[in-house]
Amino acid sequence: MAEFRQYVTDVVHEATQTEGPGFDLTVAAVYEITDPGRIDFGGGELEAATTALHETHKRDPDDDYEWWTLREGQYLIEYNEGLTGEATVTLQPRTELLERGGSHPTLHVDALPRVPLSVGGAGLKLKENARVSTVVAAQE
Repeated sequence: MAEFRQYVTDVVHEATQTEGPGFDLTVAAVYEITDPGRIDFGGGELEAATTALHETHKRDPDDDYEWWTLREGQYLIEYNEGLTGEATVTLQPRTELLERGGSHPTLHVDALPRVPLSVGGAGLKLKENARVSTVVAAQE
């Protein structure tokens, strides 16, 4: 667990994020894709998709953190944490996310892009700073 800490920046709460094997990453923002991007062969017509922040709501007026109510579909998530760029890490979805109908691809990255989040038919309620992904391996 501690070996991954050297590659992760902007940690929310290290003791909680290192409870299991690996280093958990937390969600900072959820985006909806509102207009398609473009990808071509040579890159001359490459264009980013248009995105918009998905709104959040408090479950109770006294809550410190808000929730996203996600319907079935595809979203992009942004993490609170970053990576140092000193290693390529393997990032996978947490079991807790998978068992609630959410998923994202396993990635090998040296920086954290916005990651596609797929949500199943029943939808998903996701709290700000929820641990959704885990860094499970690092290769310098």
